[in-house]
Amino acid sequence: MGIPLSEPGSYKQKKVIGIGIASELTGLSERQIRYYEERRLIFPDRSKGGTRKYSFADVEKLVDIANKMEDGMQTFEIRKEELKKSDVRNKMLRGQLNAAFKMRK
Repeated sequence: MGIPLSEPGSYKQKKVIGIGIASELTGLSERQIRYYEERRLIFPDRSKGGTRKYSFADVEKLVDIANKMEDGMQTFEIRKEELKKSDVRNKMLRGQLNAAFKMRK
């Protein structure tokens, strides 16, 4: 049986898409994509030659970012929202680990 498509090892997480293809898939310019990286909204890998590599999950995130920007959100608001989501995920994981190992704070 293969890896579930949403799992970390799935094809959605593999960073194999160049910025040109990411641009075509999202409708964003390469400059917009680089700007979102500068604003720490997206984190591509780099090849040995320095080429940006994105995953399908990154492409979906770029579309989400573009939609939020279109709705009037600023990059700092999107970043703050992402940090909040990350914090909630981390707390949930800590809770699950604590429950699994019967640990206390």
